[in-house]
Amino acid sequence: KLLKQFKNQKGFTLIELLAVVVILGIIAAIAVPSVSGIIDNSKKDAHISNAFLIINAAKLADVSNNQIVKTDLLGKKGVKLSVLESEGFLDAIPKDPDSDSTTYTDASYVKKNSTTNKYSIYLDGSKSKVGKSSAPATEKELNEDGKAKIFNK
Repeated sequence: KLLKQFKNQKGFTLIELLAVVVILGIIAAIAVPSVSGIIDNSKKDAHISNAFLIINAAKLADVSNNQIVKTDLLGKKGVKLSVLESEGFLDAIPKDPDSDSTTYTDASYVKKNSTTNKYSIYLDGSKSKVGKSSAPATEKELNEDGKAKIFNK
C-alpha cells in the first residue's frame, strides 16, 4: 500500500516550472526599475534636506553676528561649509547622499542676497549638485516639489 502511494505522487511538469519562472521574471522586470526610482528620489530628498540644514546654519551664523561668517555670507562667493563648521554652526559637513563616504566639496557655499535677505545654496557632491555655482538654488526652489535645481555631473 505504501509503495502504491509513492507511485501515485505527481510532480510539476517542465511547462509548469517554465511558466512560474517567466511570471517571476516579469514581476522582477517591473519591480527593479521602480525600486531604483525610489532610491533616486530618496537621494534627491536627502540633498534637499542637507541644503536646508546648511541654510539654517548660515541663518544662525547671520543672527549671531559672527563677523567672519557674515562677511563671507554677503560676499560674492558666499560662505563655505568648512567655515560654518570651523565656526561651530555645523557639527560636521553633511555627507553626500550619492557617496556615503564623502562630504560635499569645498566648492559648496551658501550666500545671502543683501537686498532681498533671501538665502541661496550651491552644493557640489560626487555625482549630483544642488544649483549651479553661478546660479545657486533658492529656498523657494528647494521648497517647490520637483523644481529643485538638482543636476547630475
